[in-house]
Amino acid sequence: MSKYECIIFDCDGVLIDSESIAIGVLVDMANDLGAKMDKHQSLIDLKGKSLNLCMQLISERIKKELPLNFETDYRINTFEAFRKEIQPINGIKEVLENLEIPYCVASSGPENKIRLNLEVTGLLPFFEGNIFSCYAIQKWKPEPDVYLWAARTMGFKPSECLVIEDSLSGVKGAIRGGFDVFGYTEHDYGNELEALSTKTFSNMSNLLEMIEA
Repeated sequence: MSKYECIIFDCDGVLIDSESIAIGVLVDMANDLGAKMDKHQSLIDLKGKSLNLCMQLISERIKKELPLNFETDYRINTFEAFRKEIQPINGIKEVLENLEIPYCVASSGPENKIRLNLEVTGLLPFFEGNIFSCYAIQKWKPEPDVYLWAARTMGFKPSECLVIEDSLSGVKGAIRGGFDVFGYTEHDYGNELEALSTKTFSNMSNLLEMIEA
């Protein structure tokens, strides 16, 4: 029997394999403005960061303000790419089908993006009614607010919940909120999560066993 009563999943990189797509679009747009960013290094540098922070970093790199329509164009370009390319994380559907305790998703992305990606990958029915977006409260990871909101709404204390994250900012936010956090390391390019996470794992098929341990 699990000691946890609720699981809070991050979305990008935990439920859906989207970050390489999103960062790829962002880098292409930044390079069109002269940023000269490397995609592989950007996967390490930008992983888990809010779009606002990423745009700030690009602006600093090109030494001028981004075009006013940059964020709108980014959303259009990424949504188009997601519809064509996005896939669920291998093994996550089996995890969700077999979880016997409540769960939800808490993401830095806007809710329309979360819903689109979950719908395209066939995961939306698992989370309908239990989607928590940082945009709704205007607080982003590594602040703990989205996890605290999710836990409170689901009816649990932080000590009763487990957060599943794949980014350093997400892990830090969960810890700040008083949560245990398992770091999913399949795409932990900088080997950052092990030192801070309660536990780490690289194969989603191992998660159910870890939760029960």
